[in-house]
Amino acid sequence: MKLTLPRHLHRAILRLIRPAESAVRRLIIVLARGLVVTLAPPRPRKAKPSSIFLRKPGGTGIYLPPGALLSGSPLREGVPPARRLSLPLLDPLRPFRPGPRRPAQISIPRISFPGVVAPSPITPRLPPAPDDPLDATRLALRLQALGAALEDLPGQAKRFARWRARKRTGRDAAGAQNKRLARRAWPLRPGRAPGQRPANRRRHEVYEILSDLHWLAFEVLEHPDTS
Repeated sequence: MKLTLPRHLHRAILRLIRPAESAVRRLIIVLARGLVVTLAPPRPRKAKPSSIFLRKPGGTGIYLPPGALLSGSPLREGVPPARRLSLPLLDPLRPFRPGPRRPAQISIPRISFPGVVAPSPITPRLPPAPDDPLDATRLALRLQALGAALEDLPGQAKRFARWRARKRTGRDAAGAQNKRLARRAWPLRPGRAPGQRPANRRRHEVYEILSDLHWLAFEVLEHPDTS
C-alpha cells in the first residue's frame, strides 16, 4: 500500500526537511575538520553482466515493456523491495533552465478531428487542492536518512573525510560511477543554502541553526586544520 499524505502536510514537512538536511550536512563538515582517514586500496571494477531483458525494442534479447514485472519479482507479490537512502554529503546544485519557463496550463488538452467530430468543450484545469493525496514514500526515506545521519555523526564525518581524501588523491575521477559528483570540488552550493529563507521569513528555529552552521562550514572549508 502506497504511503500518502495530504498536500498541505506534505509541503509543510518538505519545507522543514530541506533546511534540516542542509544543517546536518554542514554539521558533518564541521565535525570532519582535522579528521585523517586512510583510504582502502582501489578494487578492480568487475564488468557488469548484461541482462537478457531489454527495456527498448531492438537488439538481441527479450523486450520487457515499461511497467512489466517478472513472475519472481517481489513487486509482483505486493511486497516492495527494501530501499535505503543515505544523506547526500554534497549540496544539490540548482537546475539549469535555459530560456523562459513554460507557461502553466490552464485547461486540459483536447483532441478533435475537424470536420469529423464536433469540438469538445474546453475543460479548465483545477488548481491543486490542499487535501490532495501525495506520494510520501520518498519523503519517508529522506526522514529515515536524516535520522540515521544524526545517530551516526562520527561515521558521517569519516565518510566526508574519505570524500575529501579521494578528491585530493584524484581517485574520485578515476572510477566514479556518477561523473557529475566526481567533478564536484566544493561540497556546498554557491549562494544561499538549500532550503534557507531570508531573515524576514524565518519562522522556525531550524533556519537560524542552518545560518550558524552555514558560516561554520565555510570557515572550516576555507581554513582547514593542517596540524
